[in-house]
Amino acid sequence: MGCGTCGTGKPSGCQSNGGCSTGGCNRMNTYDWLMNLPISDAETACRVVEISFNQGSRKDFYRNSALQLFEKGDLVSIEGVSGFDVGEVSLTGEAVRLQLKKKGVDEFSTEMKKILRRATDRDIDIWKQNKAREKEALIRSRAIAKQLNLNMKMSQVEIQADGKKATFFYIADDRVDFRELIKIYASEFRVKVEMRQIGSRQEAGKVGGIGSCGRELCCATWLTDFKSVNTTAARYQNLSINQTKLSGQCGRLKCCLNYELDTYLDALQEFPENADMIQVQRGTATLIKKDIFKNLMWYVLPDSSKQYPLTIERVKKIRSLNNQNIIPDELEAVEVVSGKPKEVEPEFVDVVGHITLKSLEKADKKRQQKGREQRQQQKGTQGNRPLPTLNKQLPRGPQAQGPQKPVQPQKPPQQQQQQRPPQKRTQQPRPPGQQQQQKGTNQQRPPQQRRPPNPPKSNDPQKD
Repeated sequence: MGCGTCGTGKPSGCQSNGGCSTGGCNRMNTYDWLMNLPISDAETACRVVEISFNQGSRKDFYRNSALQLFEKGDLVSIEGVSGFDVGEVSLTGEAVRLQLKKKGVDEFSTEMKKILRRATDRDIDIWKQNKAREKEALIRSRAIAKQLNLNMKMSQVEIQADGKKATFFYIADDRVDFRELIKIYASEFRVKVEMRQIGSRQEAGKVGGIGSCGRELCCATWLTDFKSVNTTAARYQNLSINQTKLSGQCGRLKCCLNYELDTYLDALQEFPENADMIQVQRGTATLIKKDIFKNLMWYVLPDSSKQYPLTIERVKKIRSLNNQNIIPDELEAVEVVSGKPKEVEPEFVDVVGHITLKSLEKADKKRQQKGREQRQQQKGTQGNRPLPTLNKQLPRGPQAQGPQKPVQPQKPPQQQQQQRPPQKRTQQPRPPGQQQQQKGTNQQRPPQQRRPPNPPKSNDPQKD
């Protein structure tokens, strides 16, 4: 839990630095609302201090015989069993007298132990070393109890600050003979052993946790006396008898079932008694539940499962008629009207227009068909290569558009040969890069031995 509400002026942090109102730093906290009042008489001031152990899981009263001034949260050394123990001051001043009166402890009892001194650094070091042994001692003690086949559960082990005494808290349904167990514990841990039986509710208070309400357990924060809880409290409050919902982390019925029980009992006094069954013409009506908030009683008829709410006055009247052997015709149920305004459900508004699955399917099919056509067009352009220019100039048929040009008569091949004189190849200078590339071909056939270019063949039979 957070420590932002600490009012002691000490650094924040969950290390028992102060008195958090949330109870996170020190469980079972008691707010000292008399701490700021001036002391009128020092001789009549309370000389008893409340000391808490193991983060508030156990508290006891000790006498301040040296009249030292202690504040809440101070560590002090107190009398222990053949040694000393270290505890934390949880309450001082006049508020301690109220706690003594509440728990029935005599302020001037001679058996009350004393506070020795303020805890020194050596006392705190020894206390921390022995506290570190508690977890290992708990595991070992459970193993030993299991070997002896004892029907008990070891809940917690608390070792004294000087390490000379250890208190073993256990849970058992029946009486347990642990004489042999004590001997083994004393030889195993080399301490004076004290066995203390606790209930499942006390164990939950020592362990702590979060309840179904979302807050810390009552037994771990403020509840000290545990009253018996039974299912009758749930019936008076019209709760369903569900063991899983009514049980707490300890496995017993929740303590909070008793918190509002008195209020329900006071409200139920106005309801008539012996009205579980009433007679009408349709049959015997059976009582289902009582609503103390609306002062209504709900009945059910045998021929239907409908519930009929009746007022207290109507039930008393029907009950008096039945005592006179008169059976009324109807129950005259009351119409229950809730005071809360009805929430108007928002109607569906089509913002984007009328859309159906068929329209979406049609759009999808169109999209797929368009994609197929595009792919076919791409394949067609890749397969049909462009034709030569001569083919483009020639008409493809009588359907060719445009005026046809007159066809010129072809000249004989002799005239074509005469018009085109033979062309001589002239060697043009080449760049040096190409000369190096063609060097290998020129070495095979020197330029002097090259043959002259062949003259063009003519189609004249006389020259042949």
